[in-house]
Amino acid sequence: MAHGKVLIAQGGGPTAVINESLAGAVLEARRQPGVERVYGARHGVRGIVNEDFLDLTRETEDNLNLVAQTPCSALGSTRDKPDIKYCQDIFKVLKAHGIGTFFYIGGNDSSDTLRILSEEARKAKYPLRCIHIPKTIDNDLTVNDHTPGYPSAARFVASAFAGADLDNRALTGIYVGVVMGRHAGFLTAASALARRYHDDGPHLVYLPERNFDMKTFLRDVKATYDRLGRCVVAVSEGVHDKSGTPIIVQLAKQVEKDAHGNVQLSGTGALADLLTEAIKSGTGIKRVRGDTFGYLQRSFLGCVSEIDRREAREVGAKAAQFARFADTDGSVTIHRIGNYVVDYKLSPLNAVAGKTKVMADELIAKTGNDVTEAFFAYARPLVGPLPVAQRLSAENTVAKILGKTKKK
Repeated sequence: MAHGKVLIAQGGGPTAVINESLAGAVLEARRQPGVERVYGARHGVRGIVNEDFLDLTRETEDNLNLVAQTPCSALGSTRDKPDIKYCQDIFKVLKAHGIGTFFYIGGNDSSDTLRILSEEARKAKYPLRCIHIPKTIDNDLTVNDHTPGYPSAARFVASAFAGADLDNRALTGIYVGVVMGRHAGFLTAASALARRYHDDGPHLVYLPERNFDMKTFLRDVKATYDRLGRCVVAVSEGVHDKSGTPIIVQLAKQVEKDAHGNVQLSGTGALADLLTEAIKSGTGIKRVRGDTFGYLQRSFLGCVSEIDRREAREVGAKAAQFARFADTDGSVTIHRIGNYVVDYKLSPLNAVAGKTKVMADELIAKTGNDVTEAFFAYARPLVGPLPVAQRLSAENTVAKILGKTKKK
């Protein structure tokens, strides 16, 4: 059970609802007998090794609830991926401060950190309860039906593409929007959620679950443009060819890499720029525009899913309950059991740690450049009702008198 001092931290990319999980865990832990203090580590595991803590026991419930409604990581975050030595340093600090329970809100890497810490505590025979609280806009945590942070980010992507499509309808041409998600296409797939009419965009959706071929891509874009006089395209940042090489590596003369040597897929507009240039040179179409949605997707103030907000709070509270009543470490996981109902379980850390979930085949169109009705059924309850874009009636067109042909 939770005892002594409790520590909570946030890791990885922020989300619009990550602070709901923070508040849920802190408030529930503070109610439990035997809990002396609840600390928060600034900037994730880096703050732990630096002993940079806040005493969240002294925060009022009202302020925690207001912080919960604020996007982004209130404690600060980190991209550090601790190895065994790093985790041993974390463990020394936890022991020195008498931490009996550690909650870490994050994705794949955060759950792997807890897995290592859990093993270190077991070897040292130190009573440490490690509970992972799920969070990622990529929606790529295994075992989970979906992950807190994804529904709000998906709502933003759907709304943004609806707006981009309206713009593209007014000033026709080709528009390419590059979306986050790394190796999972869930967020890019959400670009299609606001479509209502048969010719609404995005008309083409490219996901990392399918190999990307430049010749096929250009052919699809040109065919759509010839048919509709315009084309809106959603592309995942993680698209790759049949060899697994990211398309950005193929197109760019130089690519950025992160601190861990991985190709920098996020935080740069390179892929959108490179694809627009490829379309211009490969099709001869002049009006081609591209955007990279970037960090806007993660913590947008005005686009929060109410389902996401509620479930993010609940996984935090459930983490504190599991710490008290479950006699094991683990990761809180979300399971869909109805339409629309979810349940929460405590799953083994090694079932989630360091693993990546991708979109199932049934969610992706056989053409490889769109999503299916099964995806809409999966995602729409999470995102909630979207704003509706209405059109003027084409039936009210006035007949021509001079009969001049339309300029292109």
